Amino acid sequence: QVQLVESGGGLVQVGESLRLSCAASPANVVRDNAVAWYRQADGKQREMVAAITSGGDINYADFVEGRFTISKDNANNKVYLQINNLKPEDTAVYTCFIPLWTGTSFTDYWGQGTLVTVSA
Repeated sequence: QVQLVESGGGLVQVGESLRLSCAASPANVVRDNAVAWYRQADGKQREMVAAITSGGDINYADFVEGRFTISKDNANNKVYLQINNLKPEDTAVYTCFIPLWTGTSFTDYWGQGTLVTVSA
């Protein structure tokens, strides 16, 4: 069973930075699978922010505009999302996601999310 625990959210001012963390278990699940960060603002659909494959290939949503950086630490089974120059429209719950390949199909795993609130 995959477990994902996010941390690092909080209340920040416009222009500040945050680093979100996603701690995964069991061991090697980050090393062996793609991991993505999604976000969902109040009243809006959930959207993908960034994703990183097992091999380290990275994909960002168009709105990232160079302000977000996804990275991972295979040894510690963690994935990070660095967000710089935060804007009010970045206010959302940020959630970690792993589509786990079971050998025959994918099973989706989501964390509980961490809230980022950007105050103008």
